[in-house]
Amino acid sequence: MSSESISVRTPEPAEADVAQAAAAKQAPAQAEAHFHTDQVATVAGGHLVHDTYAAFLAPLLPVLQDRLGMGYTGAGGLMIFTQLPSLFTPFIGYLADRVSLRYFVILAPAATATLMSVIGLAPDYLTLALLLIAVGVSTAAFHAPAPAMIARVSGNRVGTGMSVFMATGELGRTLGPMIAVAGVTWWGLDGLWRMAAAGWLASAILYWRLRTVTARPLDQKTLGLSYMLPQAKRVFPALAWMMGGLGLMTAALTTYLPIFMRDELQSSLWLAAAALTILEAAGVAGALLTGTLSDRWGRRRMLLSLLCAAPVLMLFFLFGPKALALPLLIALGLTAISPTPVMMAIVQDQFPDHRAAANGVYMFINFLLRALALWLVGALADRYGLTAAFTVAALAAFAAIPAVLRLPLSPRLGAR
Repeated sequence: MSSESISVRTPEPAEADVAQAAAAKQAPAQAEAHFHTDQVATVAGGHLVHDTYAAFLAPLLPVLQDRLGMGYTGAGGLMIFTQLPSLFTPFIGYLADRVSLRYFVILAPAATATLMSVIGLAPDYLTLALLLIAVGVSTAAFHAPAPAMIARVSGNRVGTGMSVFMATGELGRTLGPMIAVAGVTWWGLDGLWRMAAAGWLASAILYWRLRTVTARPLDQKTLGLSYMLPQAKRVFPALAWMMGGLGLMTAALTTYLPIFMRDELQSSLWLAAAALTILEAAGVAGALLTGTLSDRWGRRRMLLSLLCAAPVLMLFFLFGPKALALPLLIALGLTAISPTPVMMAIVQDQFPDHRAAANGVYMFINFLLRALALWLVGALADRYGLTAAFTVAALAAFAAIPAVLRLPLSPRLGAR
């Protein structure tokens, strides 16, 4: 009888242990599924400050052109230098998946603010190029792990998290041109260094808020790149096709628009910077909407809508009535520069255990294609004029549309 008593009672504590173990495993999963608004806002705020300073270069290209005697190709080359370190983002992302690189995210706003604020002190093209390469290192160190941090703290609303993250970046690129021109107006190009302090303040806040946030996945057993490669072969060729088709248009709008306004439309430096600000301001709304809507409508549907509209709008901007220039710039901001949150959400959806590494690969491909696009637009502008270069860029964007149908389905969104 005693043996029966023992045999009946022994499963009870074992069952309790199993229940406790299951609850312990479920707790991280539930925490992982929760949208942490405060942490998303903190990382996004760092993105805002970082990209505000990173946006100083484009509106100052006309001034730098005059000072250093550059052509269109040389001016576009400066943007390439800022993106050259993106070649190392797959390595940075791989590290971020293994050892948290939160301090890269924390320190990048201070570093970028300092470097971009002293570009007016560069005495020649070579020195300026070296400064911009250093800016690119800081930018790559921020942008490789930061989206993985956002995806980690966004839970099952990755599209929304990416929308907030990219919207703050677009807001930074909206404010940056006007702040840069204001700084040059107040202190001259040589006195722009006074504006670096806000970047250091942002890094201090990021340190205070993000000391314990990691970008690493919970499952450390699947960190080997062999787990990532089969899916990478399905995802990245289609994304590269899409980015290649879009590259000329986005390069023309986000880099050469101030020069286009000055040389083709005879605008002042302030009006040229304002055009870029209007475009980027609309991009804030577009970035905020596209990723969030793609959580409901699906990534493919969202991308198809944007890619069908943007090239048409750009052609209307170039050849339509000048009275429609302002609304068309707003429409271009909503469409032409807002597919990025959706594409980044796709990367995060497809690589849940290699988010930083996958984002690094995405940035690497984006750098190569954007660098080529910047050079091509500049070369076409030098040879045929900016209007012709912008026209070719708009027509090339149509080639991105078929790539959407080649994208793998989202694990969560199914056929959408």
